Amino acid sequence: MNRFRILAVGIAVAVAPLAASAYPGGTPDFQTDAAPYCAGCHSSRDATALAGAGERAEKEVAERKHIAVILSGQKGYASLSESDRQTLVEQIRALDAASTVSMKAPATVKAGESFLAQVSVTGGAGPVVGVALVDRDHRWYARPAASAGWTVISPPEILGSDGKPRNAWLEKRPESAGRNLSFVNVPGIESNSATEKWDSAEVVFALRAPDRPGTYPLAAAFLYGTEKSTLLGYTTNAMGWKEVRGGFTGGSGRILFTPVQSIQVE
Repeated sequence: MNRFRILAVGIAVAVAPLAASAYPGGTPDFQTDAAPYCAGCHSSRDATALAGAGERAEKEVAERKHIAVILSGQKGYASLSESDRQTLVEQIRALDAASTVSMKAPATVKAGESFLAQVSVTGGAGPVVGVALVDRDHRWYARPAASAGWTVISPPEILGSDGKPRNAWLEKRPESAGRNLSFVNVPGIESNSATEKWDSAEVVFALRAPDRPGTYPLAAAFLYGTEKSTLLGYTTNAMGWKEVRGGFTGGSGRILFTPVQSIQVE
């Protein structure tokens, strides 16, 4: 038993630095479909994204999981003065207020028909944000869009605010494996909370409708960070990488959903 504990601790120590540097910058090593339940280190803007989860939902709301920790000077925020912690909170709240996600998709399609679902996002600290198509607007119950019967038929079109493709993340997946994913990272995002300059991006998914008529749900999820949008929100390690001040489990990330759209398949 003691050997097992020593081995487990060793593995955790070895893996932790990789995880800490990876997830606050997106998912650089995982090019596959994903659902928002995997982002346990993120916070929700409000409890509606965890409806039915009872008291567990309140613990996941950003004001409690993230903002309160900053104001109380816990974790990595202890090195900031009270005034700087208040400023950081104001800047993060401004970023949250400016960060939005919307989805455009037809209200009605024919069975087996191909169509486009356009997801537009604004805000997020960067350098990366995540966009996914899911079957419901719930953090712990949502599944990838394919679970509802939708099929992604080609690689998503990922565009920055300049209208140019942002395919570096998607192209890490072997083309032979298929790049028709329902989840993508959008690299090159730069928002600045101090100057209130918010970046934007667009992801266009080509979908095929189910073969059977009926009403099918579709929603978009937006995963973004907050602290790298301000000098107060991060530190820089010996490698020159930005690390969020609150650490891997600090709750500085967010998950935001569009309302579920019920699409009629005829």
